[in-house]
Amino acid sequence: MDDEQHDPAPAEPADGDPWATVERLYAWLDSHNRQPPQAALLLRMLKLSEEVGEVAQAVIGATGQNPRKGTTHSWDDVRAELCDVIVTAMVALRTLTPDAAAVLTDHLRRVDERSTTGAAPKTVAP
Repeated sequence: MDDEQHDPAPAEPADGDPWATVERLYAWLDSHNRQPPQAALLLRMLKLSEEVGEVAQAVIGATGQNPRKGTTHSWDDVRAELCDVIVTAMVALRTLTPDAAAVLTDHLRRVDERSTTGAAPKTVAP
């Protein structure tokens, strides 16, 4: 056996719950972080913009909207990029709070209530 460090193989989420995987990704990213904490936090949030840009690139490529390049992506590529956005957002949320699953569950419940009750979104007075 060599002395190189190897990252463990990713484990499947237990019972279909992705948060155990998100926790491992969060820990793995933190173990490889070389930035001061505040910079690492901001860069992790900015990673979302990069991933959203990759969704846009894949949609443009799947629809062949760049005449110079033609069709460069598939809708499977778009789906994969959307998944990257979701995973990146989950890790970013975990970076902000160890209770990420509860925060998302509570927020999703409120969004669902608004959509089913027809309640207008809350506005903040100027």
